[in-house]
Amino acid sequence: MSPQDLTIGIIGGSGLYELPGLTDIKRHRVETPFGPPSDELVEGRLHDKRMVFLPRHGQGHRLLPHELNYRANIWALKKVGVSQLLSISAVGSMKESIPPGTLVFVDQFIDLTRRRISTFLGEGVVAHVALADPVDPGVHDLLGAAAETLGFAHQKTGIYVCVEGPQFSTRAESRIYRSWGVDVIGMTNMPEAKLAREAEIGYATVALATDYDCWHETEEEVSVEAVLAVLAQNVDKARSLIAEYVRRASPKTQSELSRTALRKGLLAPIGTISAEVRARLAPLLDPIAAASPG
Repeated sequence: MSPQDLTIGIIGGSGLYELPGLTDIKRHRVETPFGPPSDELVEGRLHDKRMVFLPRHGQGHRLLPHELNYRANIWALKKVGVSQLLSISAVGSMKESIPPGTLVFVDQFIDLTRRRISTFLGEGVVAHVALADPVDPGVHDLLGAAAETLGFAHQKTGIYVCVEGPQFSTRAESRIYRSWGVDVIGMTNMPEAKLAREAEIGYATVALATDYDCWHETEEEVSVEAVLAVLAQNVDKARSLIAEYVRRASPKTQSELSRTALRKGLLAPIGTISAEVRARLAPLLDPIAAASPG
């Protein structure tokens, strides 16, 4: 495979609503069986590689975490060919060793969300995808290497606890999460990571710590103003990291773990799935059917 076969997706979180530096820009308003994505997809090229950018909360930050159409977002990115996906996410730090402004390359999640549909599967599509390692190791490791090259303060691994929101945590909740040993807290990466795995996309999180959450007694209570101030100072850092990752990335960066997750987890043969469901999940199922014997 050549670099021309590679499409890298970026989901921009709070503060990252556009990606400067793209050339040959095209905009796509993708319709999905699950409703509209957060916004139109912005396609372009960076370091001569195809990129697709999606602002997670929409332009102007219109959507709360629980309002996001996670299935539509991942389906749309898969439909346009994304195989490696970087999730840029503002988070609260749960450790003194992660001061605001630090990048954390998350490798584990705890999902405490309650109201979100977290799977594409069902209605005859019976599968259980492996999620023990919920981020793609190849994509994750290349992000770390890019940060090293740029000299950015970062933590190579971390546990992200995803809460429902949209409220910030109580102090009691924050202290409980700290007792679990989590590194950062956020509201958006679940079920995003689960759906990306089902879609066989190599997913990884770039978590940008913006505050110490409310566990830190010597800090002010978490506020939107404080979060946005840190984001404004660090959005260029995220953009530089993306550019360095794209410069280094190749189709081989994505690991076999995510590349074959759904096909290895399928229990029901493709042929037993109804035509209606096959059509709805075509971006996910068609590549598997094409690779199946007979």
